[in-house]
Amino acid sequence: MTDKPLDTGADLRKLVERLYPLCRSITGDGVRATLEILGEYIPLDVHEVPTGTQVLDWTVPREWNIRDAYVKDPSGRKVVDFQASNLHVVGYSVPVDEKMPLAELREHLHTLPDRPSWVPYRTSYYSPTWGFCLAQDTLDALPDGEYEVRIESTLDDGHLTYAEHVVPGEVTDEVLVSCHTCHPSLANDNVAGIAVAAALAQRLAEGKPHHTYRFLFMPGTIGAITWLARNTERLGKVKAGIVLACAGDPGSLHYKRSRRGDAEIDKVLEHVLAGKPHEILDFSPYGYDERQFCSPGFNLGVGSLTRTPYAGYPEYHTSADNLDFVSTEAMEDTLATLREAFSVLDRNRRYVNLSPYGEPQLGKRGLYDSLGGRSDAKAAQMAMLWVLNLSDGEHSLLDVAQRSGLPFDSVVAAAHALQGAGLLKE
Repeated sequence: MTDKPLDTGADLRKLVERLYPLCRSITGDGVRATLEILGEYIPLDVHEVPTGTQVLDWTVPREWNIRDAYVKDPSGRKVVDFQASNLHVVGYSVPVDEKMPLAELREHLHTLPDRPSWVPYRTSYYSPTWGFCLAQDTLDALPDGEYEVRIESTLDDGHLTYAEHVVPGEVTDEVLVSCHTCHPSLANDNVAGIAVAAALAQRLAEGKPHHTYRFLFMPGTIGAITWLARNTERLGKVKAGIVLACAGDPGSLHYKRSRRGDAEIDKVLEHVLAGKPHEILDFSPYGYDERQFCSPGFNLGVGSLTRTPYAGYPEYHTSADNLDFVSTEAMEDTLATLREAFSVLDRNRRYVNLSPYGEPQLGKRGLYDSLGGRSDAKAAQMAMLWVLNLSDGEHSLLDVAQRSGLPFDSVVAAAHALQGAGLLKE
């Protein structure tokens, strides 16, 4: 049992508030600090992959760290300050210590003219450059003159850092839950996802899940590529997966199907989401790390769960994706949906009817008697008949529930009763 359980929405909120201020990137001490905090809630196996390591078609980049950065106007006043917000510096900016006129500085400044009070989030991971992000209102108020520009950063050989947490199951077949850890102070994308994933790991560990659940906390794109390159021998055990992001905004839930389109996880999420506001999206090779897991050479059954999808809300990749933008209610709803989905996934089985020629007599096996007095006796009887009819080794219990329109729990209960009476074999 962890010393820091995530039992309530308030607990989730507190973790989000702790993680939000950290300056994360695809490498560096901000990622390590994030994982150190996360390790207080769930045990983590932290991996450090050296700069220059070949991972599939990519190479692990140099490690980036930053201590401070600012722009001072001609009067010496800081008009852009990294200490006020880590979004003010373009991620992976090279060191700078110069003085220059405003006209020259403007080439390195990024704003959102249509949202003049917001600061954008920008990066330049693989092209050495530097830059600052600021509000358009701030830029408009800057006077002409000479500006002092300073970025105290380092870009050296180091490591890419990622972490794993495993919840052992009854079988070694694995379900992946992946979150990206590379974004700085963006509360929904993806600190909320990290917090929900940690809470989900705690809940799963309270019982004995059927599958083994492997949680991955790693930088987007290069992190997933690195993990895949280092774990090719394990991929045959991966039966399903979810890339979790944008878990705390006020939008309705969106599930993006795997590349396969009909993987078990796709069917599970479509079933679970059917009773609440949601949208099902077809796969596309753009988005979060589902595109790495679903690249054609791997083609894993991994989908993506978000509330509002990436780039689908105005606050995306801006300073408006702050602590006020995420809610405990949204995070709790995302968590509850994942718990229900994995409950269905863990109990979904395929059976064979051992008496397939004609309808077996249920009464002489006491199955009808077991329904006596139950308010749902008719539904339970129908569930038995549907399970018997579709248990041909090809249809899963989820298939039965979908085709019959009966609750999944009723179908599972019917299968257990029929198996106990010797009529089904898993």
